[in-house]
Amino acid sequence: MIKFVIKDISGMVMVFDEQGEQLPEYQGQYGELRRRVLEDAPQEAIFGCFPGDEDELKIIPREEW
Repeated sequence: MIKFVIKDISGMVMVFDEQGEQLPEYQGQYGELRRRVLEDAPQEAIFGCFPGDEDELKIIPREEW
């Protein structure tokens, strides 16, 4: 089950389960995966991004992802 969803500055998406294991079926470009991730992620999933050139992950509401 999806627990963490991260998008980097280049638009690459990485999705992890509750054990911290990456889910390769959700790895790829944001434009290709956005709808699928939002449909499959439970409401308690945590969404984040690396805005601009920052090194620190920013947690954002799922609606902004």
